[in-house]
Amino acid sequence: MQQTTFQVLANRPLTDAVYRMELQGDTTAITRPGQFVNLHIDGCYLRRPISVCDWDGQTLTLIYKVVGEGTRRMAQARKGDTFDLLTGLGNGYTLRGNAPLLLGGGVGIPPLYGLAKRLRAAGKPVTAVLGFNTASEIFLRDEFSALGCRVLVTTADGSAGIPGFVTDALAGLSYDTFYTCGPEPMLRAVYAATVTGGQFSFEERMGCGFGACMGCSCKTVTGYKRICKDGPVLEKEEILW
Repeated sequence: MQQTTFQVLANRPLTDAVYRMELQGDTTAITRPGQFVNLHIDGCYLRRPISVCDWDGQTLTLIYKVVGEGTRRMAQARKGDTFDLLTGLGNGYTLRGNAPLLLGGGVGIPPLYGLAKRLRAAGKPVTAVLGFNTASEIFLRDEFSALGCRVLVTTADGSAGIPGFVTDALAGLSYDTFYTCGPEPMLRAVYAATVTGGQFSFEERMGCGFGACMGCSCKTVTGYKRICKDGPVLEKEEILW
C-alpha cells in the first residue's frame, strides 16, 4: 500500500451515470489487475474504494458510477485537480488458463479491462461477456474489441445484444477458467452456471480499505477473510454463499 497524490488529467462521462477519470501519479504499488485504490474526497469522512481499470508507469484510469455524494464530487473534478490516494490495495487476479472467459456486470466491468489487456499481451484468446441493464448504459465494448477480445453484450431489457444476463451468454462458449466482477446476485448466478474454477471479485462496503477495521469480512471455507485485504478476489472453491 502506498499513499500519494494524483493529478486529474481528464474526467468525462461515458454514460449518464458512469465516468472515466484519468490521473497522473506514482503507480508503482499497483501490480495486478483487480486491485483498487481508496480516494480521499474533500467533505467526505470515509475514502471511496474504486477499482483500477488500467494503469501504466505514470497514469491511472478509474471508471466509476455516480451513486452518492462522494462520487458526485468526483464527477465534478476538473483537469489539474488533485486527489490523495491509497494505491495497491487488494490482492487482484492471478493470470492463468489458455482460454479465459471474462464476465462483468455494470461497474464490475472496468477491472476486467485491465485484466483483458494483460491476458491479450500474454497471447491468450479472451472472450468477454459484458452485462448491462439497457443499451444506453453500455460502455467499454469498443475498448475490449480493440484489444482483440471476442465481445458479447447482454442487456436485461433486451435493447442490445443478447437479451438477459451474462449467464444467458454462456451456452456454447468454450473456456478453461473464468474471471468475474459485478453485483452479488450476478456473482451467485455465475457461480451456479459455470463449469470450471474461476476467480470472483467482490464489491463490498469498506471502512479503512486495508484490513484494519474488519468491517468487510466474509466467511469462506477456510474461515473469515477481509474483502479489502484478503480479497477482493476470491477463488470459486473457497466461496460460501
